[in-house]
Amino acid sequence: MWITIEAFLPQLLRGAITTLALAAVSAVAGTLLGLAVALAKLSASRMARLIADAYTTIVRGVPDLLVIFVIFFGGTVTLTSVFGRYVEVNPFMAGTAALAIVFGAYAGEIFRGGIMAVPRGQIDAARALGLAPRAVFMAVTLPQAWRLALPAFGNQSLILLKQTSLVSVVGLEELMRKGVIAVGATNQPFTFYATVGAIYMVLTGVLTLALRGLENRASRGYART
Repeated sequence: MWITIEAFLPQLLRGAITTLALAAVSAVAGTLLGLAVALAKLSASRMARLIADAYTTIVRGVPDLLVIFVIFFGGTVTLTSVFGRYVEVNPFMAGTAALAIVFGAYAGEIFRGGIMAVPRGQIDAARALGLAPRAVFMAVTLPQAWRLALPAFGNQSLILLKQTSLVSVVGLEELMRKGVIAVGATNQPFTFYATVGAIYMVLTGVLTLALRGLENRASRGYART
């Protein structure tokens, strides 16, 4: 059994690297999207609020797998129509876009809650000192909103890491897909799915420790309750 695992271990590790890359790129893009959504929801523009509300309502109301299918197959159909020949969307790009869209919808609500939780008096005091609105947001609102939103944001990041396994359905050879290939080649499902699960546990464990470090760093100078 261990000889079989050792033979496929390099493939599984390459799949784990792809999983980490997919999660990292999706998290960065989704975080920026989520921040934009949060600002749109809190803006004075009624149209911006309606668009942001529609986006979060739709994305959070459908299965994540459906979003992946829409991006992958919808993108393929669109590109094929544009170029007049069959063009398949890159699975990594499609997976990144889909996961970023899903992550952004949840992150938007998390950031909105964090921004709204910042005491209004601190914002008014910063404005009274003559700071420009952008400076108030960057120096006063955002740092405190980040600290308040970090626990929920970290939890969503862990979910995102596990959601990367869904992208295997469109052919991306990430960790789960590599595990499925190994099972098909060896007919040892328990062995390789258990190994894949162990690798996911290591990845989520490391991410949990990193997030805990970020929370401790962000909470410096604040009394713990």
